[in-house]
Amino acid sequence: MSQKKFLLAILFLILPLDMVVAQTDRSDARSAIERGNRSFAKTDYQAALREYRSVQQDAGETYAQALYNIGVCYYELWRTAEAIGSYQRVIELRHGRYPRASYALGVALEDQGRPGDAIKAYQQSIVASHGEYAVAHYRLGVLLAGEGEYKDAANSFRQAIARPGEHVPASHNNLGVMLARMGRLAEAGSEFEIALRQSAGLFDDAAYNLKLCRSLLNTSTKTQVASLRVSRPIEVPIK
Repeated sequence: MSQKKFLLAILFLILPLDMVVAQTDRSDARSAIERGNRSFAKTDYQAALREYRSVQQDAGETYAQALYNIGVCYYELWRTAEAIGSYQRVIELRHGRYPRASYALGVALEDQGRPGDAIKAYQQSIVASHGEYAVAHYRLGVLLAGEGEYKDAANSFRQAIARPGEHVPASHNNLGVMLARMGRLAEAGSEFEIALRQSAGLFDDAAYNLKLCRSLLNTSTKTQVASLRVSRPIEVPIK
């Protein structure tokens, strides 16, 4: 057998073995994620971290998932700066295409009192998801409302409403607040009514806002409108 044919024979023997090893590595990485998720569900974040950290960089998409979950664990452990670092790493690794990580980054940045950076993170989440990550629209609306950008905030809440999820009643409530602050009280009242219906009447903010809005239809002052309540749920799930 010539040297060239001998090398080809070795290659044909080695390549299938490499494929088996790669498949085994991917299986191990997925198992580590699953074990970590079980520990996370039990609020044993340190055990979850150990499992997620065991996933190697060559695990591809599973490694990105592990990095994200590490960030969530750090966040739950009040290690916000480290959570931010993990989210930023996975966003960079995925070239900005990880909407859940960008959203979680925004929440962590808000905790650090950095609303401007959080706005950018939510906007990145929206772009990365082609506009489909509803809770990013929601949180962006809350921040824009805090900046007094009522029209832009209203648009964000409308985008959130257009996509199903638990955020929808709160989005109707907050849209109502924005409309009221723009002087559109009748429309605002309709949004508060929708929020109450969707929550089976169990939404204190919407009930308070509807009652106040109805009274404001007769006499309104800026001070009264300012007392309308914006709702702010937080959602940072693992994956």
